[in-house]
Amino acid sequence: MFARINWRNFDWLLLLVVLILSGIGVAVIYSATRNSPDLVDYWQRQINFIAFGLIALFVVAMLDYRQLSIVAVPSFLLFLAALVVVYLFGEAQGGSKSWISIGGTLVQPTEAGKFLIIIFLAWYLSWFRDSMHKLPYLLMALVLLLAPLALVYIQPDFGMTITYAFMGGVLILAAGVRYRHLALLGAGALAAIPIFASTLQGYMLARICIFLPTDEEGHVIAPILSILRTAFDRLPSECIQPEANTAASYNVEQALIAVGNGGLTGMGWTQGTQNQLLFLRVRHTDFIFSVIAEEFGMIGAALILLLLLFVVWRILRIAESAPDQFGKLLTTGIAALIFFQIVINVGMNLKIMPVTGLTLPFISYGGSSLVSMLFAIGLAESVAMRHRKIEFF
Repeated sequence: MFARINWRNFDWLLLLVVLILSGIGVAVIYSATRNSPDLVDYWQRQINFIAFGLIALFVVAMLDYRQLSIVAVPSFLLFLAALVVVYLFGEAQGGSKSWISIGGTLVQPTEAGKFLIIIFLAWYLSWFRDSMHKLPYLLMALVLLLAPLALVYIQPDFGMTITYAFMGGVLILAAGVRYRHLALLGAGALAAIPIFASTLQGYMLARICIFLPTDEEGHVIAPILSILRTAFDRLPSECIQPEANTAASYNVEQALIAVGNGGLTGMGWTQGTQNQLLFLRVRHTDFIFSVIAEEFGMIGAALILLLLLFVVWRILRIAESAPDQFGKLLTTGIAALIFFQIVINVGMNLKIMPVTGLTLPFISYGGSSLVSMLFAIGLAESVAMRHRKIEFF
């Protein structure tokens, strides 16, 4: 007996918007790399990544997402083991020890870990659905979440740490907890802030301080500076006068200039000065939104953001019609992940968020990030296709 997949329930509009965003990404990557000889073929690579990602999307969509609950626990344990291996034997790139070499290829477990955490927490929270109003079950969910958080934080990978924390928090809230338990957890989190702050490494604190408000002389405003001096024995120069360290603040300032240059309608595709004259660094990945704003203006950037938010809204609609709690939490976690990356990436381009290295979904260059995002859409489509009972023949 074989299950017949009902493609009528496949969300083709969601796929169309994702393809449009991916196509926009290829065009912007071409513009961002055309004057860099070592990056000139990146837009072609991105097309290949889209092809691989679409294969992954349809394969995952055809699989019954409910079967993932069977592998939720072993895959989560395997992920924790991989993080331990990274801690012991990992290779450092960009100041973060997040990679392991497998057959001569560097692999970053944290990228796949985003989905393994979503799958595992969705399983745990749905399996103990009737007990989540009890504090011990809630505390156990937090302990299970804190295990990978701690291992990723010590790599150190601050951006991925806060991503995991946000996804886990959203899933726990979506599972339903009592208000008094939320208040208790909130009080505990506030009490833990000084402990957490004391573990921040210098570069982490510097990235946070770069976007803090300053006075007319370029110093962090007095009340915030006073709090920082109370909390930390030694402050990086960025926490006193952010603009003093031009190396740290350079790209953020260039990104703001690029956004300002774009105005309302933009300077035109491949015509942005900050982009084409190479003032803006990592413009094809972390700061690709600045390229969009400079070349397509506020109107173009707003339309692209609306398309991204449409993807989030469409996935939340799938969550509402999911046939079970596991499917609901699975798609809610995916929506939370995409939304969080949008907010953080755009925020750091506008200097209202610290620079964390999170890419703009479907648009930034990168095989692992793009394929993983298309994989996530495949999971959401798997839930959408099974909001009715499976038909057999």
